[in-house]
Amino acid sequence: MIELAEVFRQHGPAYRDKFRGRIPARHLKVMQAIEPCRTAALGGHVYTCEACDQTRYSYHSCKNRHCPKCQNQAGQQWLEKQQALLLPVPYFMVTFTLPEGLRAFARRQQRQVYDLLFQTSAAALQQLAQDPRFVGGQIGFLGVLQTWTRDLAYHPHVHYLVPGGGLAADGQTWLRTRNAFFVHVKPLSQLFRAKFRAALTQTDLIAQIPASVWQQEWVVHCQPVGTGQAALKYLAPYIFRVALSNNRILKLQAGQVTFRYRDSATRHWKTRTLPAEEFIRRFLQHVLPKGFQKVRYYGLFSPGQRDRLAQARNLLGPAPSTETIATDNTPAQTPLRPDIPAFLCPTCAHPMRRTQTLPPQHCRSP
Repeated sequence: MIELAEVFRQHGPAYRDKFRGRIPARHLKVMQAIEPCRTAALGGHVYTCEACDQTRYSYHSCKNRHCPKCQNQAGQQWLEKQQALLLPVPYFMVTFTLPEGLRAFARRQQRQVYDLLFQTSAAALQQLAQDPRFVGGQIGFLGVLQTWTRDLAYHPHVHYLVPGGGLAADGQTWLRTRNAFFVHVKPLSQLFRAKFRAALTQTDLIAQIPASVWQQEWVVHCQPVGTGQAALKYLAPYIFRVALSNNRILKLQAGQVTFRYRDSATRHWKTRTLPAEEFIRRFLQHVLPKGFQKVRYYGLFSPGQRDRLAQARNLLGPAPSTETIATDNTPAQTPLRPDIPAFLCPTCAHPMRRTQTLPPQHCRSP
């Protein structure tokens, strides 16, 4: 199987040479982390089967949040925690998208624009939901930033998972929404646009925005997603990885990378072939600013409001039992303790034991 790391190893040096001095430090760091991930360069362990003497090498992962091979366990743990927060009501997915005229600006000012995207969209959603025509109370929701389309194009947007209803001001009543309706998206998109413009006006960046951006309609989608379980499963992989999984890379040949993606309109699988340089550029443009929090909680779901969330849960009664949803089929690569079996022998299925620790090799920085 072709991996992103292999694309970086083969074509990363030429990419770094060509754009030397223009590549952000965080992009170089991601490449440096992913290239040796789960190779001898990072060290690891040797496992031996006591029944047939079969030997297996398990190398350490880089643990970078943008690596396709890492963070599966963190994603599963996050998913289980979110399932515990679910309320027994219908859920909605509300998606706010930056218009095309803002995307080049957003790419240059990622930290500031992503923060504004969260702040203004969340404020618009809470304000409209307070209207008695929709909910009339305090809502709660979690948001996840996503910056890519399935073919790796730059497309910043935020998905919010929102329960259908809210808590009345007195905390004694749960205000339900109609099962297939939450809020009107047209006034929501207008409110979002106005709040984003007002927030940007408070900075010295407003002059960089084309006037036409404020005249066009901004896109907001709202759709029912049942109990919210499937929506969480959809969001979980995006939280601890970026843009592309290794199993979507089909071929690396003659300086070209071929990968598959699902067309959002037809839902059919398609393939795309890009020069390795363009493929690397597309991937790296989705690397987040250092320390940026791409998952945020608002209203009843914010840490300071969990007591009111508990009030809402008491009013609604117990939630249905949740099932564990796997986010990936990748097995854990290292056991928690050396005396616990980590693998079954591929030859005889007997548990394998860790018998040797391999130190990391010197890894030259790109």
